[in-house]
Amino acid sequence: MRTALHAQWVLGFDGGDHVLHRDADVVYEDDRIIHAGPGWSGHADRRIDLGAALISPGFIDLDALADIDHALLDSWAGPELRAGHQWSEAYFTGGRRDVFSAGERRFIRRYALTQLLLHGITTAMPIASEVHSSWAENYEDALGIADAASGLGIRTYAGPSYRSGVNVVRSDGRPDVLWDEERGAEGLAGARRFLDHAAGSADPLVRGALLPCRIETMSLELLRETARLARAYDVPVRLHCMQGKAELGFLREWYGATPLEVLESAGLLECRLFVPHAVFGAGEGTGSPPTDGELKRLADAGVTVVHCPLTSLRYGMALRSFDRYRDAGINIALGTDSFPPDLIRGMDAGNSIAKVVDGRLDAGGAADYFRSATLNAARALGRDDLGRLAPGAQADLVVLNLGDFRQGVVDDPLRTLMMAGSARDVTTTVVAGRTVVAEGTVPGLDLVSMRGRAQELFERMRAAYSERDVRRRPAEVLFPPAFDGRRPAAADMRS
Repeated sequence: MRTALHAQWVLGFDGGDHVLHRDADVVYEDDRIIHAGPGWSGHADRRIDLGAALISPGFIDLDALADIDHALLDSWAGPELRAGHQWSEAYFTGGRRDVFSAGERRFIRRYALTQLLLHGITTAMPIASEVHSSWAENYEDALGIADAASGLGIRTYAGPSYRSGVNVVRSDGRPDVLWDEERGAEGLAGARRFLDHAAGSADPLVRGALLPCRIETMSLELLRETARLARAYDVPVRLHCMQGKAELGFLREWYGATPLEVLESAGLLECRLFVPHAVFGAGEGTGSPPTDGELKRLADAGVTVVHCPLTSLRYGMALRSFDRYRDAGINIALGTDSFPPDLIRGMDAGNSIAKVVDGRLDAGGAADYFRSATLNAARALGRDDLGRLAPGAQADLVVLNLGDFRQGVVDDPLRTLMMAGSARDVTTTVVAGRTVVAEGTVPGLDLVSMRGRAQELFERMRAAYSERDVRRRPAEVLFPPAFDGRRPAAADMRS
């Protein structure tokens, strides 16, 4: 089956970089692109004129939300309420449970992967919160992600998240990490089992990766075993680190080391390592950015920094700076990490942050951000058949509408999308030649029903925070509305 798409703009590839074509075509046969650019006059079984649209390579999200969003709940509170968003010591020692059943977790993964496709993400490395699990993800959870990915048609690099410790609030209000080494070992065994499953799968869309949790929730031995397994299986490792002041303090207290020094001692710098965020360096717990020496060490080790600009901004962090990391030779990819899984909005936020941090209007440009969402991420995965529209590449692409009146006028289509659009302008998503989003919806899915069920599960997730809160406060106290819904009495109004 040969399909030819024509659009006002096509983001093609010239062998070294993206190139923007006007009034051009993308032609794919089965799962491979055979033409991307102007001048197609050959045969096609199906021809579609998309009009005022941009055809772009599919976006690659290396920190892709595979859960019901948490940022709605924990990205705005002050210290007193934030303490209620983590596990209490009492919950760790005596009350741990899964808020959702295995079937409900499978639905949540399917719901989240559907959101990714609707937002133009064709390749995802999923991430989910462990807060509402009895510990962390297991082998069955990873199978659920793989099954959902296969059914929906999204390319995934998956595996269970695992850890040997968890961030808690002690009874005296002090933050700490409590440990369960046995659960950590079980988690790693499940991760190995899933790597074997993925390697033996006939589905080309599902591949395995090692996805341990945050560095401060991993014992040194579990980090070392992760590095050994990654080298043995030659798979990527994604580890959240260099992302918070608490992490810096714990590692200095326990090991007298910085996050980068811990990575090096564990052997993880010898792996294909992805580090989401990477905003903090060796400064004495003060939140200083990485030093030039640290950036050079990351670059020399081939580490990919997974920049999540929208999520970082919501949690009061910023990459300092995009251009500085790029100029140091670091491969920068993109992630969403929380809802919405919108890399267009993320690019806009990142571009604006870069301008403030560097004090230049040309900092963190549109071209660099689009490379991060496509070519750089493909390089991190070792895939020269992803992230580009070129003959021989996988037919992974998205169509973004640029004809909406609300977007205003169009100058450069990439900058216009970043400044006036969003990933909700995606009308079509194609993965391996299969149309998985058409006219802004997913064929065969009842999105209204899915949204209703997701809302019900979110309400249960929200209510369950009270069980873990060190003070057992109800959800209405932990998550107050922006405005109080009560109305003053008439006498109060007269006074």
